[in-house]
This record gives sequence, structure tokens and C-alpha cells, in this order.
Amino acid sequence: MRTADFDFDLPPELIAQQPAEPRDSARLMVLRRGAKTIEHRRFSDLPGLLTRGDLLVVNDTRVMAARLTGTRPDTGGVVEALLVRPLTDVRWEVLFRPARQAVAGRRFVFDAHDGPLVGQTVRRIEGVVELEFDRSFDPATVGSVPLPPYIKEYHGDPERYQTIYSRDARSAAAPTAGLHFTPALFDRLEKAGVTRVAVTLEVGPGTFKPVMVDDPHDHPLHSEHVSLPSAAADAIDLTKRAGGRIVAVGTTVVRTLEHVARERGTIELYEGWTALKILPGDSFHVIDVLMTNFHLPKSTLLMLVSAFAGTEFVREAYRQAVAQQYRFYSFGDAMLLLP
Repeated sequence: MRTADFDFDLPPELIAQQPAEPRDSARLMVLRRGAKTIEHRRFSDLPGLLTRGDLLVVNDTRVMAARLTGTRPDTGGVVEALLVRPLTDVRWEVLFRPARQAVAGRRFVFDAHDGPLVGQTVRRIEGVVELEFDRSFDPATVGSVPLPPYIKEYHGDPERYQTIYSRDARSAAAPTAGLHFTPALFDRLEKAGVTRVAVTLEVGPGTFKPVMVDDPHDHPLHSEHVSLPSAAADAIDLTKRAGGRIVAVGTTVVRTLEHVARERGTIELYEGWTALKILPGDSFHVIDVLMTNFHLPKSTLLMLVSAFAGTEFVREAYRQAVAQQYRFYSFGDAMLLLP
């Protein structure tokens, strides 16, 4: 297995610049892994594609207002820092642009609603910069919600880049498979006997980073904080015992559940960190159905999907997605992988 096995040609015009309206009007490619068949549906068809007794597991994290814009005082050059996670009340890990400007000891002044915020570079390791600020702050009061860099044309409500069930704002990016749900769709799913629980994985930007090494096993993943509440663990256990299926809404849910199962040997209350990377050849212990968007070439997310459904089958699905002009990435269309 090589990283090149997960490359494909994607016309830039297929990268979605606007979200589907309404949310559940997005297209849905349905893959049946056993029969190796592919269907083309709408996300609103979901209640008829799932089965009474299925359990949806969603990631309820919320994107924090993590993008800070500022200047380098001595030159006036414009810089940007994307908050990744706090290390102390004044020190943060960030992704910095332009990265070459983040020299140890250099100061930057960022715009904030409540006055200037001064940050000084502590160090830079593997593309992640540590900044120490002159005061503690709530990201919601100083930053803006970041859209992925490949979305260049959307200027609408930032709430459209949040799931409707999101809560604590601690992620640098949205769990995008969940962006397609609406309250009305959840009502229809409930009437169809499909229930829902939430886990939390605080999404870091490293999750979406393309693999740059020849062997995917050599690609490191940054750790992300995960939380599996006891109520969710109990619901998963009851669903399994009753013969129902666990439907993971997004790769972040897959990584959360599979990490806990591998570390603990079962699904139970868990609070901790994961850097789990799932590649073809790995086995799945918890999930039965996967819902996901269409991913970047050479990404660990595409590799995870290929591990679940088979590399050749997923390659054919992506070939059809390009040919039929599905919309890719965060604001794009979705894929449902059934047994």
C-alpha cells in the first residue's frame, strides 16, 4: 500500500463553494459493500435507507471562532493564526500563515473586539506554532469562525458551517458529515425508529492534512481530545445486543468509537486523546454503517473510508462521483456506506 494508491484527479470546479439549501437536499451516494452496488440518491432519502433499531452516533463538537488576523508591527505585514488548542490560559498551539514569519521571539498584534491582542512566538514544531499572548481570552470574543482554505466564495452566515446539534466550541474544523441534517429530517428518522446519541471529538486541522510520505504508516496524526459519555456507551451496547446497527456520522465518530474499543476492549465511558489512524487492512470493532463526505486525495480520511469499504470499490465510487459531478469536501455531497 502506497500513498499514491489514494490519489485521483479532481476538477477544481467540483470543490463546493456554497452549501446545499436546504441542508438535506445534498446528493447522497449509497454504497452497498456486500453487493458492490452504487446508487445515487438525496440526503433527505436517509430514513428509507436506514433500518428501525439503527443508532446514529454524531459528533457534537462546535467550531470555535479560531481565526485571528493581525500584523507584524515592525513591517506591517499581515498574518493569520488559526487556534488549534490551548496549552495554558495564555499559550496556544496555532497554525500560522505565512509560516516563515513565526520566528521564535517575534511579536504580532492581532485584532480583537475588546482591544489589541499581542502574541509572541515561543517555538515551531512540524508546522504547529506555539504563541504566548499577553492576556487570556475567549476565542469567541476575538476571532472568527474559520472556513477551510479551499472555500473561497462563501460569505454567508458562519452558522452554516456548524451542525445543528453542535455545542461546546472547541474544534478548528467542523465534522462535516453532520452538516446535512435538519430538525425535520431528525423527526422523520425518529418516526422511522432510528435513534441518536452524541460523542465528542475536538477536530484539529491536522486531520485533513494530505499524506506527504510514500508509506501512509509513516504519516503522523496529531492527537485530538475525545469524550464518550456513559449514555452513548450504554445506547451503543443496547443497540448491539438488540441486533441494531451503529451508524457513524463522519470519520471523527469512527475514530472515537474504534479508539475506545481498541484501548478498552469494549465501549464504555471514556475521556482522553486519540491519534488513531485507520488504514486498509485494519478491522472495525464497533461501526456497521458509515456516513461521510467526499475527501481530499491522499488524505487519511479517504484511507479510512477505503479501509471500511475496500480500496477498489471506493476508487470506483470516486470515479463515478467525479463523472457525475458530485460536490466535494466540507460543503459538498455525502456518501452512505451500508453493509
